[in-house]
Amino acid sequence: MVADLRIEIFPDDLDRAVDFYVRVLGFSLVRDERHVEWAYVALELGRVRVGAAWRAAVDPAPRRPPVGVELVLETDDLDAARRRVADEGWPVDDDVQAQPWGLRDFRVLDPSGYYWRLTEHPY
Repeated sequence: MVADLRIEIFPDDLDRAVDFYVRVLGFSLVRDERHVEWAYVALELGRVRVGAAWRAAVDPAPRRPPVGVELVLETDDLDAARRRVADEGWPVDDDVQAQPWGLRDFRVLDPSGYYWRLTEHPY
């Protein structure tokens, strides 16, 4: 079986979300419907697709990760991904570190509080 992953997120500011995913993480904007009543965008990086539909803001303070899920993006060059985040001036929530399960990773929050762990491929 071949499978891909597509997630849907619900940010309160699509412009900030597009900026983060394109500029900071390197996604491409493949669908842009920010101008319609039910505003929506789609972004892709390799075989990973993130859809974002506008929703009113919620208070993310009660828990960590703030939106209730940790999203994991595997990369073949973690150091390059970390440099890109630094070059774009985006804050890092937890910097690169070796984990007990044998991989290195770091974590960032997107503008709406979605918690991303960028990690090495496990192979």
